[in-house]
Amino acid sequence: MTTLPESIIKLDTLRFGWPGQPEPLLHIADLEIARGERVFLRGASGCGKSTLLGLVAGVLAPQSGVIEILGQSLAAMNSARRDHFRADHYGIIFQQFNLIPYLSVIENVTLPCRFSADRRQKAISRGSSLDDEALRLLEHLDMADAAIINKPVTELSVGQQQRVAAARALIGSPEILIADEPTSSMDADRRQAFIELMFRECNEAGSTLL
Repeated sequence: MTTLPESIIKLDTLRFGWPGQPEPLLHIADLEIARGERVFLRGASGCGKSTLLGLVAGVLAPQSGVIEILGQSLAAMNSARRDHFRADHYGIIFQQFNLIPYLSVIENVTLPCRFSADRRQKAISRGSSLDDEALRLLEHLDMADAAIINKPVTELSVGQQQRVAAARALIGSPEILIADEPTSSMDADRRQAFIELMFRECNEAGSTLL
């Protein structure tokens, strides 16, 4: 008998619309994404790709329907519980990066591990310290130079900031990696290096990539 892969993301009769819209932006009857699966969202600008990522991440709430992540309903959690759940289980590369301007490169990359003991433990298990694991990821993205890693992120180029955001999402091997246009500000060589790193990290951790 063939064992079906475990579904890590489940959507059921999901509807979402912004205030004032005559019709829902999103109407998804059923969607299941398996553990370790890679799913690429494609569509025209404004069709709801980023909105769907926000719903799966628990940043947005649907008007109706069910979103289950790792067998748990996001709607059943209060905002504090969702924040903790997100910190433990998600790595997110935002379109706007959302880096902390007064922190250095290294401090931004290791930030998720300050909020999640699980991710901290997994990160340290791959290196002797959080900083070592951050440097490993940054090295793959051509960002481990001593002149860069201790800079405030406000002094970096847009492309460099995006690479810092990518390393931050990957640290601690989260079960779900959400990447919203994660290579939009990278040049071709660095884009390829990031995609290879992202796929390798997801494969080793069994992470689901959306």
